[in-house]
Amino acid sequence: MCSPSRAPDPAGVTYAPASCLVSPTPCPEHPWLSARLGDDGTGGQTQTVHLASTSMDLPDLDALAAVVAEGGVAVLSGAGLSTESGIPDYRGPSGAARPSTPMTYQAFTGSAAARRRYWARSHLGWRVIARAEPNAGHRAVAALQDASLLTGVITQNVDGLHTGGGARDVVELHGNLDRVICLGCGRLSPRADLDRRLRAVNRAWRARVLAVNPDGDVDLPEQDLDAFRTVDCDVCGGVLKPDVVFFGETVPADRVAACFALVESARSLVVLGSSLTVMSGYRFVLHAAKRGTPVAIVNAGPTRGDAKAQVRVDGPLGVVLPNLVDRLGTVRTG
Repeated sequence: MCSPSRAPDPAGVTYAPASCLVSPTPCPEHPWLSARLGDDGTGGQTQTVHLASTSMDLPDLDALAAVVAEGGVAVLSGAGLSTESGIPDYRGPSGAARPSTPMTYQAFTGSAAARRRYWARSHLGWRVIARAEPNAGHRAVAALQDASLLTGVITQNVDGLHTGGGARDVVELHGNLDRVICLGCGRLSPRADLDRRLRAVNRAWRARVLAVNPDGDVDLPEQDLDAFRTVDCDVCGGVLKPDVVFFGETVPADRVAACFALVESARSLVVLGSSLTVMSGYRFVLHAAKRGTPVAIVNAGPTRGDAKAQVRVDGPLGVVLPNLVDRLGTVRTG
């Protein structure tokens, strides 16, 4: 079992993530990774994930390289691409033993107590997401895009790491935690602004983090939630919500249409790090398969879409994708 590690941040929060990805020592269950917890200069927790230079010799990787070499690839990525940046996923190896109940749109909009619970958890969890760095998998996707092999990138992730890794024009299907939207006036604002406001009204608040979740919140003891204070929109006084799609919420129609158009214009669809459990992403695999567009899946573990895939590579994205780039002779500089 992976051993947790703890480090207090400036607000007095104790982190105890249930993931080997933030362990101070290499995890024997995931030997391709080693991770280090360090100090960011303010006493806070930073996470640096070092990827071993592991080579792969898999027939399936050759098949994947053949698909990508044709160009015209649409990428659909999920949480498994970001686990090696220290962000856990729900259904892959790092999330299998960690039950979690994500916030629903109906609960958030219908209850002030639910909003307080969400913002208390997200206020702390966002710091982990915000400090995460793109990993070798993100940089490999950017390299493939630089080589004009991709028609576009769709991500189900809300962490912004594709863009941080150098990818361009990423369609963020479920939004981005770096933005906040007012449900009253529709104003968008930076998450960093809200973070400063929440810190100001919760100076004396202390909580202990039990686990970090991939949607940017954390698990907290119930007794730590009651004292947390929320804030409203400073323009209209409306309810603030992260600019992400909650469970039970509909993805904006124009965004979905852009994703379908991208898949329809592609020669192939390559899925990276998604179990495809949620229809929000799986529908694009179904659409590609219906059109006769080849589907390739790279994921650590089985996925819902395996039966639709012509190519399947089972392995860590931070190892598979750099090896793919090497085989294609694609090198990203900078």
